[in-house]
Amino acid sequence: MESAAVPFPSRVPASLRGILPVLIALPLLLLAEWALSDAPFAVYLLSVMGVNVILAVSLNIVNGMTGQFSIGHAGFMAVGAYLSGVTSLALKDVAISFLPVAVSDQVFLLVALLVAGLSAALAGFLVGLPSLRLRGDYLAIVTLGFGEIIRVAVTNTEAFGRALGLSGIPQTSSVAMVWFWVFLVVLVSRRIAGSSHGRSLWAIREDEVAAEAMGVNTTGYKVRAFVVSSFFAGVAGGLFAHFVPIINPGSFTFVKSMEVVVMVVLGGLGSTTGAIVAAMFLTLLPEGLRSAFAALAPEGNLAQQVDQIRMPVYGLLLVALMLARPQGLFGTRELWEVVPRWLTRRRKGM
Repeated sequence: MESAAVPFPSRVPASLRGILPVLIALPLLLLAEWALSDAPFAVYLLSVMGVNVILAVSLNIVNGMTGQFSIGHAGFMAVGAYLSGVTSLALKDVAISFLPVAVSDQVFLLVALLVAGLSAALAGFLVGLPSLRLRGDYLAIVTLGFGEIIRVAVTNTEAFGRALGLSGIPQTSSVAMVWFWVFLVVLVSRRIAGSSHGRSLWAIREDEVAAEAMGVNTTGYKVRAFVVSSFFAGVAGGLFAHFVPIINPGSFTFVKSMEVVVMVVLGGLGSTTGAIVAAMFLTLLPEGLRSAFAALAPEGNLAQQVDQIRMPVYGLLLVALMLARPQGLFGTRELWEVVPRWLTRRRKGM
């Protein structure tokens, strides 16, 4: 008779298991911040990449794990960006006396980011509660309308700078802060995917009627997933507002929402690491195109048109992906599940 497997005892105390990943990540992020102190372009590019990763991973919770279809993520990003910007402007001349100036600035940045996340989460709750009670494409229609309403509202609001945008926001964001939130959204996404809550979300994705028949509160789970996703979209907007010189309504259009959707679809609906890889790739792609065009045409005409060429290139990538691999790069699997199988196939083919 086979003996029962004895679980291997963990050497990490139970009180530290939850916070241990954070304790490991913080020194590494601070080291990266120090190493990049003399590389402003790399800092900017990594910050943009980090914001895109946060947006893609958070949208994957709704579009990937839950099987819904949201196309208004830029609207929640705009809510976070503008409200965190207004908060930072209000606290611009305030400092905590017993802390160094740099530390005080980071404390106020965290306050602004929490305001951004909570306000976007509240907007997500108000938008998601009525629309997620229904099945089908209603969420896509509602989120599309919400994104446009937010864009038009900030365009016509004096406090947000109208069409010219909001400027003068303290530029207190950093690579360490951006990637700390990347780490948090990935951690939250993976913890949700492996929890009972996540299993309910996967059940809703596969068959909502069957999940409801088994006693799953489908509306409650969908709304909670949508609120979590909106929270991190708001944080991404807050981070974005604190490393760009000016934020304006043109940064949060429907095109931005579709960029994030492309990242999620390209990586694979339901794959956290797929969303990360796709977000990194599509962030670096315009810079790669710009460098390639600059080498082909030194006068710079092509390199200046990368922003116009970028969206057709995204469309061609999606068409090619849907024809070659409809489930995305990783499908619902993660990187550590896909790579070993790929290596095994390569060895068998040698």
